[in-house]
Amino acid sequence: MYPALRLSRSEFVPVRNLQYHVRVWGSPSAARPPLVLLHGWMDVAASWQFVVDAMAEERFIVAPDWRGFGLTAGGGVDNYWTPDYLADLEWLLDHYAGEGEAAQAVDLVGHSMGGNVAMHYAGVRPGRIRRLVNLEGFGMPARQPEEAPARYGQWIEELKRLHRGELALATYSAVDGVARRLMKTNPRLSSDKAQWLASHWSAGQAQPDGNARWQILGDAAHKIVNANIFRVDETLALYARITAPTLMVEASDDSLQGWWKNRYTLDEFHQRLASVASVRIERLADAGHMLHHDQPERVARLIEDFTA
Repeated sequence: MYPALRLSRSEFVPVRNLQYHVRVWGSPSAARPPLVLLHGWMDVAASWQFVVDAMAEERFIVAPDWRGFGLTAGGGVDNYWTPDYLADLEWLLDHYAGEGEAAQAVDLVGHSMGGNVAMHYAGVRPGRIRRLVNLEGFGMPARQPEEAPARYGQWIEELKRLHRGELALATYSAVDGVARRLMKTNPRLSSDKAQWLASHWSAGQAQPDGNARWQILGDAAHKIVNANIFRVDETLALYARITAPTLMVEASDDSLQGWWKNRYTLDEFHQRLASVASVRIERLADAGHMLHHDQPERVARLIEDFTA
């Protein structure tokens, strides 16, 4: 199994109606702001371990498990909303970086869904972000208003399917099965890293027959489509309010082409990025969407150089 070099400690922080699980590395410093790492959809905070290990310098790093992921409970909801992530992040920054005039602006890094949340939050609270790094957080394809009725209908139907137990996450007979699933999803992921991730990404659940089944630490309700259609105009308004220097890191594997074909392209995303006042785009060779697993040393260098 992968030998973690810098061990994290777990903390539980009151956030609204939840106890948020946060992985923490290092100690707070008045001379340097916290580095906040936000994971993506169906991921966990421990996923950042390889990047943290690859950093040249130790610093105070906090990485939460989003609500309904990892060791943070979902609060019994049956679907999840982006605005909740924004508010949760505010509570976490209040805790780790202070509030009001005493607040310390942070360096904020987000991957995929976490990158989208980071970009939106930086537009809502521009003064709280010193440097912003987005790893493969592209947002969603543009939607038209006339799509809203069908979208609401889809949302309701998926809620029904969830409550009938039809959207349950897959289970595995052993943690090795989780590791193999991670390697199938990402062929670049080595066996030692997959085993380490699987041990933090999943947990064994006792079954009536006395055996255990391993399941990803994510709420199946995350699979429910968002009821609201994606609004590009709202996204552009948020991007335009970002004041922090921003680094956009894209993998050489074109994720958007794989997900959306020609419905949503990198060129279209770059047009949206033009609304950000100060942005630099870096392309990471030999990497896919999980670039923090594929090239952790190069991701760490990019983050450290940009936030130096």
